[in-house]
Amino acid sequence: MKIRAVLLSGFIITLFVALVVSCNNSGGSSERLHFEKKGREVPSFSADSAYQLIQKQVDFGPRNPGSEAHDEVQAYLTQKLKSLAGSRSVFVQNFTQIGYQNDTLHLANIIAAFNTQSSDRIMLCAHWDSRPRADQDTVNKDQPILGADDGGSGVAVLLELARMFKDHPPPIGVDLILFDGEDYGKSGDTDEYFLGSRYWANHPPVKNYKPRFGILLDMVGGENARFPKEQMSMRFAPALVTEIWSIAEQKGYGQYFPDQQGAGISDDHVVIYDVLQLPMIDIVRHQKGNSNNVTFAPYWHTHRDNMDIISRKTLQAVGNVLSELIYNRI
Repeated sequence: MKIRAVLLSGFIITLFVALVVSCNNSGGSSERLHFEKKGREVPSFSADSAYQLIQKQVDFGPRNPGSEAHDEVQAYLTQKLKSLAGSRSVFVQNFTQIGYQNDTLHLANIIAAFNTQSSDRIMLCAHWDSRPRADQDTVNKDQPILGADDGGSGVAVLLELARMFKDHPPPIGVDLILFDGEDYGKSGDTDEYFLGSRYWANHPPVKNYKPRFGILLDMVGGENARFPKEQMSMRFAPALVTEIWSIAEQKGYGQYFPDQQGAGISDDHVVIYDVLQLPMIDIVRHQKGNSNNVTFAPYWHTHRDNMDIISRKTLQAVGNVLSELIYNRI
């Protein structure tokens, strides 16, 4: 308890002034989602670094809640972000929850803040846990998966962006949030998914937190990935979706970000919007079927979600688009 209190105190001291000003000057969502080219230099995103950051997570083994790897990856991610943002700008939000199998889950959201002097802020997030069962596989369906893409890739892109933020401070305040317990649930019951984002939204470390917008990354590293415009994102923050997909087209990444309407997906962004009404979008690999249903990559929730399906080209596309947005469009 003492360690947690110190962490929380340092985190609030670091962010309090910036976030209070941000909350008092938040304005309407439409006012704040305005983008234009600023003529700023955009630092280089390294797909090789992001790839190695996925490999590092996978090397621990499946990081499903309750596993030894889960504890080890939490410690690794926390220390990694402290080395990039500084210890006083990182907060681990620990919480306990009883799972649907009556198991006690010890979970943790990991939060890091950059450019804490800025009152104008955005939020970038991903989930860091991996699925405790390969329910879409044909073998070993009750065994946990590595989650190289489903979880690992989003975290790796954010960590590489964090490296850039350390070396090249962003022109806006940026808060990174790594959610736990996103993939714990059983198929068909969304109440047992998104545990970390649900807890964070209902127990915000800083009350009245109002970033300009939030971007969720989910399955953003697979080979031949496609990210159509997810329907809930278009409802929550259409201007942001339009800007990101426009940047992708301008940079020659239209094959990854096709100008197509996707399906509506239950994910962390929906939980956050429902509780806090923050403009949120989800960059997520998926396809919309003929009946408006959703399909994911063939390795989704299987043991094939390993390093073999990770593509540096996909990571580079996502990283370059987000870098342009953050450094040169806000």
